[in-house]
Amino acid sequence: MSNANSTDERQRAQDGGQDSAHGAAGERLTTAPREERPESGAFVPGMGVIGWVRWFWRQLTSMRVALILLFLLSLGAIPGSLVPQTSVDELKVRDFKDQHTTLTPIYEKLQLFDVYSSVWFSAIYILLFVSLIGCIVPRTGQFVGQLRSRPPGAPKRLDRLPAYTTWRTDAEPEAVREAALAALRERRFRSHTVGDAVAAEKGFLREAGNLLFHISLIVMLVAFAVGQLFNSEGGKLIVEGDGFSNTLTQYDDFKSGSLYDSETLAPFSFVLDEFVGTYEKSGPQRGTPRTFEARVRYSEGADGPERKSVIRVNEPLVVDGTKVYLIAHGYAPVVTVRDSRGDVVSRTAVPLLPIDDNVTSSGAIKVMDGYRDKEGKKTQLGFKAFFVPTFAGEGKGQMFSQFPGLEYPVLALSAYHGSLGVDSGLAQNVYQLDTSKMKEFKGEDGELLKKLMRPGEKLDLPDGAGSVTFEGVEEWASFQVSQQPGSGWALAGSVAAIAGLAGSLFIQRRRVWVRAVRGADGVTVVEMAGLGRGESAKLPEELGGLATALVTTAPVAAAEPDTPETPDGPDTADGPDTADAPNEAGSRPVHPAEAPAEGAEK
Repeated sequence: MSNANSTDERQRAQDGGQDSAHGAAGERLTTAPREERPESGAFVPGMGVIGWVRWFWRQLTSMRVALILLFLLSLGAIPGSLVPQTSVDELKVRDFKDQHTTLTPIYEKLQLFDVYSSVWFSAIYILLFVSLIGCIVPRTGQFVGQLRSRPPGAPKRLDRLPAYTTWRTDAEPEAVREAALAALRERRFRSHTVGDAVAAEKGFLREAGNLLFHISLIVMLVAFAVGQLFNSEGGKLIVEGDGFSNTLTQYDDFKSGSLYDSETLAPFSFVLDEFVGTYEKSGPQRGTPRTFEARVRYSEGADGPERKSVIRVNEPLVVDGTKVYLIAHGYAPVVTVRDSRGDVVSRTAVPLLPIDDNVTSSGAIKVMDGYRDKEGKKTQLGFKAFFVPTFAGEGKGQMFSQFPGLEYPVLALSAYHGSLGVDSGLAQNVYQLDTSKMKEFKGEDGELLKKLMRPGEKLDLPDGAGSVTFEGVEEWASFQVSQQPGSGWALAGSVAAIAGLAGSLFIQRRRVWVRAVRGADGVTVVEMAGLGRGESAKLPEELGGLATALVTTAPVAAAEPDTPETPDGPDTADGPDTADAPNEAGSRPVHPAEAPAEGAEK
């Protein structure tokens, strides 16, 4: 029983000494702030206002809170991708409100139609920004201090460290230490000699990668903020042969950040010469686009040279930092309207909006000026238009296109006359026809005048009121002109964040000590030990490689005593004076070739 008790006491003393040795040898292996907690039962005085402010600041700038805020930010972005946003498409928001009358008041109170400018999203964003800065600044200072300092001296009991090996050699201690110093520096360890040992350190890129990751997050947040405040985005539909100049009056729709200055619009213009679209004609992928490109001529500035370019999906035209994206395509039937005397009143290509994947299109043709009826009175004409690029044929179901290409184009028109309502001063959708103040043209059957027309065919208005001729079809393309000043910084921040995260995950911070002292019998005893920030099988392997390199200079002594004596080196500033305990590797010295296995076991 007494032997068992003494064994337990010795084991507890050894474990306590080992923990103490690890704590001293492993201090400053990380720049994470230390949390000091009062002992159980200790009296905690009231903190007061200043104490609570400091406590709140410590919590806000902790890595745990930063991760929580980052998670909340990602959760907060989910409604912005599921619910229509006012800043993106007001029409979709209006349609959503009309279809969901119960949810709309709730969504409006929660600001779900303006997620990215809402109070709660901005609060998370700002708190995350402050948290990251408050976390990074002190850790950066500590990291710089670690870079300027030298590795700490070796602990007295190296055999208590996780990776350890020892052997005896006839080489002089000074020669062993010099060889160890050279071998460590060759492997890019920061090393120096402290007393009877060589201290080395490696793996600072781990903490550098950690700091780089968090600094990159700040860069991405700043880039996102700059992009939201100074961005601009506008849309323009252009028919083949027409052009565009980058001024506010030329846009069909335009939106920008709150700090955007319209004077910063890049001066350029371009003309759409031709749109080319090809589609798969057979098989299960029939109708799938194969070629989608807009061939344009553009020039920078007021009198810059004209250049040619091709804009494709995800391959924008870039002019002075502004990107022109191809986002949509459709058809514009060319229609000629004549009055009762046969004079041409209007001849134009009218863009129609697609309503399905086969480019079945609908819209309106409006004749606002120049038309007079048979009595010579000014009036306005309106036609509801329905167009299919590939008609199935009479009696073959509804009038929907069977293919997106121009295989068999057909235009269906319904004719009205009267007031279009454009003179009221109210905004009107150019693709919709308001017939509230108009009358129908009647056909021979007394019903609304309608007709399906092929290119070259004509619709005669009743009582000699004129005619409408379907001349042909042109194509149009819709472009998005955007200016995102922070996109480059956001991309750089993303790449740097990935690189920093990889470094912080795969690089291990570790320290190595090599002690060489002369034993009582005059033979040099070499001890080598390593300590890493985290458990890794790579550390014993690396220590074994160092031992193998060092044994060429300090070969194992030919004759070894049966009971070698482990030397007790002098205490260092970084190593505590622990109680004597037997070597965990056994009573005999360990050959360097056995170091990886023993280190891994320990």
